[in-house]
Amino acid sequence: MNIKIENIKKLESSPKIIKDIFNEYEIKEFLNLYNELPVTVHNKKQNVIKKRWLKGYNEKLEKIFYERLEKEIGSFKMDNLKDEKGEDILGLMQESYNPIGLHVDAGFDLSNQIYKQTLIPLSSVGSTIIFKNRYYDGSTNFTQDPEELGKKNLGYGQNKRSNAHLKLYGDKPFDEKIHKKYLQHENINNLKGLEVELIYEWEIGSMLIFDRTHLHCSSSIIEGKKIGIATFTKK
Repeated sequence: MNIKIENIKKLESSPKIIKDIFNEYEIKEFLNLYNELPVTVHNKKQNVIKKRWLKGYNEKLEKIFYERLEKEIGSFKMDNLKDEKGEDILGLMQESYNPIGLHVDAGFDLSNQIYKQTLIPLSSVGSTIIFKNRYYDGSTNFTQDPEELGKKNLGYGQNKRSNAHLKLYGDKPFDEKIHKKYLQHENINNLKGLEVELIYEWEIGSMLIFDRTHLHCSSSIIEGKKIGIATFTKK
């Protein structure tokens, strides 16, 4: 459990969508950046390509991102792991062909005061589900899959696996209509006790900001592939 849980809770708020925060030219710059960056991971099982947003590839874009985010959430520090030289990375870019499952990005150092995370869509079709439910015990993938739960020797920056959520939020069945429309890739029993707070329909030029303690996942709506940038902050 995060040792700064009370400070974290004081700064929690509802998710918000900032429309038209990036113009067409800036989105093109983000896509150019994505194409220039080296591949970090190509997870063929999940069918996702991950690239770290490394510093120095587009300093003008870095400045724009920092200034716009600071205007929305106030002062912050990045919390996006390190590169091989020990330098901070600015975020994670993902090209996904399959939806990402239920998880929380609550950090890997439980002494950090985690803060907000952002999602910037670089493709137009997709949606992200933010749940009201929160978790304070580090970055975790929530699953009932015995094979996944058996994974203990995880590498740097990999989420632990857990089914702890099934004991935390009660036994209320998940909304069947929402499951059918948005979450068919998830076993509905794995969503027991969860309530949706926000469904973010991807819109190019917008940015989603939400607390890092929120459980969330991709929707099952993908046309071919989708590309987005995730960033994580701390105080």
